[in-house]
Amino acid sequence: MKQDKKKKRNFKQWIPFYLMGLPGLIYLFINNYLPLAGLQIAFKNFSYTKGMWDSPWVGFKNFKFLFRTADSWIMIRNTLCYNIAWIILSAIVGVTAAILINEVVGKLKKKFYMTAILLPYLMSMVVIAYLVYAYLSPTAGLFTKWLERLTGTAPAFYQESKWWPFILTFVNQWRNLGFGMILYMSTILGIDPSLYEAATLDGATRWQQHKNITIPLLIPTVVMLLILSLGQVFRSDFGLFYQVPMNQGSLYGVTQTIDTYVYRALLKNNDVGMSSAASFVQSVVGFLFIVGANKIVSKLDKSSALF
Repeated sequence: MKQDKKKKRNFKQWIPFYLMGLPGLIYLFINNYLPLAGLQIAFKNFSYTKGMWDSPWVGFKNFKFLFRTADSWIMIRNTLCYNIAWIILSAIVGVTAAILINEVVGKLKKKFYMTAILLPYLMSMVVIAYLVYAYLSPTAGLFTKWLERLTGTAPAFYQESKWWPFILTFVNQWRNLGFGMILYMSTILGIDPSLYEAATLDGATRWQQHKNITIPLLIPTVVMLLILSLGQVFRSDFGLFYQVPMNQGSLYGVTQTIDTYVYRALLKNNDVGMSSAASFVQSVVGFLFIVGANKIVSKLDKSSALF
């Protein structure tokens, strides 16, 4: 009896905390779990008149268009190759930039330091698309005109696909640089300064200090971001692959991804079931990548795994 009264008393003490967390739980349920009922659209011939529940089932028919079209290999290749390359490159660029900025942070005022970090991340894709076009446009591009004056010929950036893997990679790294640096900088600032002091007394150079102290202590953060990034490995930034190349058909060989292909297919067919099937496949593949990567990491270093 005493134990039951004690449990009731303890429960009453926690009621205010449960009430504080209730709005967040309601939002999580409505935003993340309630829409799961819509997964059935991927397996139905969706009709606006019949609605989600009464539309007829078609099994895996909606999934076939992703893998049986002529462009299947191109869009899957582009989506996977870009993402894998960018995940690795983002880690290298982010860590390098964070270390370099940390070296000069004492020479910069805090407000300018934070602005330098946040500016690339806060730039919208619309602004980036406009800047890219303003510099690479065949008629009015500043960079195009400069090359024409320097070499006598101007590359047709929006007609030649060979330039775009580099252009897209640069834009992606520039846009995401600020966010990555913030995370890596927070880890660097949390490193015990006595470690660097001891290394200095032992005669270690700055490069040796970063090699033996900073980078090893950054590895858990790098691994965590890599695992989370793998969840998006079968998705692409629609704005980057659609707006920046200005939807030029001559560039589809290197700019067409699953997301842009589905968008163009929807413009022609207006098939919601196909779009849902594509999103379903992307989510499943991303989930498998996260679980698989986390399993590998847990075997190598359990402390760096997410779960």
